[in-house]
Amino acid sequence: MTEGTDVQSADDGVVRIAQISGGVLVGHDGSEGAEEALQWAAALAARAGWPLHVLRAWRMTTAPQPASWEFGYVPPLPDYEKAVREELEARVAAAHLDPTLSVTCHVTQGSPARGLIESAVGADLLVVGARGLGGFAGLVLGSVSDQCVRHAPCPVTVVRSRD
Repeated sequence: MTEGTDVQSADDGVVRIAQISGGVLVGHDGSEGAEEALQWAAALAARAGWPLHVLRAWRMTTAPQPASWEFGYVPPLPDYEKAVREELEARVAAAHLDPTLSVTCHVTQGSPARGLIESAVGADLLVVGARGLGGFAGLVLGSVSDQCVRHAPCPVTVVRSRD
């Protein structure tokens, strides 16, 4: 697994857009649907000989607690970003993807839909799960997958849950 080169904001050093140069970009929010989308995207990327890019967009409220967190102390944003990256890399490693597949993990700070759509500019395909951690269970598409289908600059595949 490699680390991506991403665009950073000059004011706080936190990544806002992942730089993707071809291949499959898959969104991952830690949900079961994201795990299924990851497996589907990895299988396609391996068959096509494309690199796989796994992206998690985060906000302070959705990020795991950084190691530097203490009661009464709010760690700086780069600490949250590091915690998000470590959790994403652990989930990708636990997925036991094809070891010959080129996999790059990216984290972006901001809304998931915006992070995926803006990062998909250089991707050949964007893959998202039908529903993630939020939203209403009865919806056919979650809000993030709906926004990606409507606004992504590349083709989009929505992976429905096997259940």
